[in-house]
Amino acid sequence: MPSRKKPTMFASAFFTCLCSFVMICVALATQSWMHSELRFSQSNSSVTVSLTYGLFSGTCEQFVDAGLHVPEKTFQVADNLGNTNAKRTITAIIVILVLSLLSSLLSSGFTCTNAVSNPYQTFLGPIGVYTWNSLCGIFILITMILFPVNVQGNGLSRELAHGCFSLLQTHIKSSHTYGYSYWIMLLIILLNIASIIIIYFYDHARYSKKKEQERPIENATKDVILF
Repeated sequence: MPSRKKPTMFASAFFTCLCSFVMICVALATQSWMHSELRFSQSNSSVTVSLTYGLFSGTCEQFVDAGLHVPEKTFQVADNLGNTNAKRTITAIIVILVLSLLSSLLSSGFTCTNAVSNPYQTFLGPIGVYTWNSLCGIFILITMILFPVNVQGNGLSRELAHGCFSLLQTHIKSSHTYGYSYWIMLLIILLNIASIIIIYFYDHARYSKKKEQERPIENATKDVILF
């Protein structure tokens, strides 16, 4: 069974790893990680700033209670943050996502190699797939933790709002909605888990077959001894 099923199962794992790689690229490229509404008090009115941004760029617009509206404009996240904790955390998130991208790429390579050939090196087999998928999942999980910490703890949205509109005064309140670019992270983790499960079933079936093949030899040895 394992020999017949090996190309199919590793091809299935390759597909999940490839999907994971594509999803990470989408998460890096899109700017729908966060939508924030921030309210600031001015001397005689209130101002609401609406932000939608990702890891590299975003858009912002301003609404004044008096009825004025500042048109939407595009900004670069790094330019609006300066040398702050929020910027350092965003940089760390990008680095971690790039590492997860490399892990996913290596996992795709390993599963593809096993689908078309039978490498002798142990690490190029199931162990390598387990390792790179696990690392990718860990990196993605760290990203999912760091980004909310950056928004809530380091005031990422507030700093970006001040970078867009420098005349803002006292911050009153804010609301945050995580976009699809952030929730894609969950799908990536599930794809990594699926890859590990597929290879585990193949590895377990191969081990069971190996044990079954060893039993007749063990029984024959006992029979010879009794004789």
